[in-house]
Amino acid sequence: MKEVIKSVGIDIGTSTTQLVFSQLTIENLASSFTVPRISIVDKAVFYRSQIYFTPLKAEDEIDAEAVKALILKEYAAAGISPGDLKTGAVIITGDTARKKNADAVLQALSEMAGNFVVATAGPDLESVLSARGAGTDVLSQEHHNCVANIDIGGGTSNIAVFDQGKLVGTTCLDIGGRLVRVEEGRISGIYHKLKALALEHGLPLEMDRNADADVLGQLCRLMADHLAEALGLMPREPDHGRLYTNDGPPLPEGLKIDALTLSGGVADCMGQETQEDFCYGDIGILLGEAIESHPAFQKVARYPARETIRATVVGAGSHTMNVSGSTIHYVEAVLPMKNIPILKLSDEEEATIPGLILGIKRRLPLFIQGDGPGPVAIALSASAYESFHDIQALARGILEGCAAVIQWAIPLVLILECDIGKVLGNAVDSILGGKKDIICLDGVYAQDGDYIDIGKPVAGGRVCPVVIKTMVFNT
Repeated sequence: MKEVIKSVGIDIGTSTTQLVFSQLTIENLASSFTVPRISIVDKAVFYRSQIYFTPLKAEDEIDAEAVKALILKEYAAAGISPGDLKTGAVIITGDTARKKNADAVLQALSEMAGNFVVATAGPDLESVLSARGAGTDVLSQEHHNCVANIDIGGGTSNIAVFDQGKLVGTTCLDIGGRLVRVEEGRISGIYHKLKALALEHGLPLEMDRNADADVLGQLCRLMADHLAEALGLMPREPDHGRLYTNDGPPLPEGLKIDALTLSGGVADCMGQETQEDFCYGDIGILLGEAIESHPAFQKVARYPARETIRATVVGAGSHTMNVSGSTIHYVEAVLPMKNIPILKLSDEEEATIPGLILGIKRRLPLFIQGDGPGPVAIALSASAYESFHDIQALARGILEGCAAVIQWAIPLVLILECDIGKVLGNAVDSILGGKKDIICLDGVYAQDGDYIDIGKPVAGGRVCPVVIKTMVFNT
């Protein structure tokens, strides 16, 4: 039997703020004689908001009340109330993630937007969501090749690469259309990294100077060079690393890009005829022209993106949530749970029970500082634990490693890749005599340093909605 749930995606970006409402269809794909296999089988956007300029109170502060008013206006226009929504995401992106109140605004909006509307920030996740919104993953699978999406926004360019439909790399650079702002023909704002880049190449770029389209065009061509270098389409210069967001890592070496999709506000401007280079009060038009005419980008195929300026928000509304496996243990009264940091054990640590205990004990104190700990999700593969004896030993090892958490009145959260969630959860619950709330989900893949949100069960209580996310605010 199918279940249809409503989802929202809200994107607060450098230049624009927008939202979409989607319908997600969940269905059990297994036969009646096998363990349930619940999957999301369809995703469809049914409402798209207007696209608004992101309201700011000051250069370094989001106007939270104005953003909230825009969102409430669109909820009313769509005939949606927060109670109608089972899931969704508010994502803060690009230069907006550098604002001093970004974290507080994000959390407040997620609480207002619906019961399990999660808050997320971070360039890696943004890269994946925008690429999925653009359809890059599907194109890569259909064409059996390696396709990169560049989501070029106001403050950052997010890159995600899919090979045969599988994600193989993400990165993000501080390249965007609003990193140089223009008002009344004069430069009114310059991002410090671009000022340094211009200075190194002898380009006169100063505040309150006339906005020279030739000079700014040269700067945009330098940015296009850096994007081409990031994708391996031309050799990397010694200064290439300076533009990576948060000094993050580049794409893995050895990727051969066969084709590109382009999304984001800058991509949306490409090919549009305009009489004015600075009609949006920034260099977005010039940056789009520089990328489109760059020889390196003309050497690879270009696929049309399913979405351009709406790619990230569609990704947030339709591609954020997954569902757990169906062999799980949970206490519904403690759900939903949000923003749970993940402690992921390495393969070496979980290979033996003593190694597992030591791995948890060594890193758990990082999560329980202060007056008392919040929940921590212990993540492991559990592929080596199959027999009843193995799982009992694993349960005892987890409890010994988590002794510092057991004493606090917070749920014990375990997330596993292999499908032993119910039996392991029952084993832990039995050892503790039913005196502690246990959440043990399987079919969930996560990395150390990620966060997980867990929603109330769906599909007749057989699975839980889960979101694996990052909470990284750009510096």
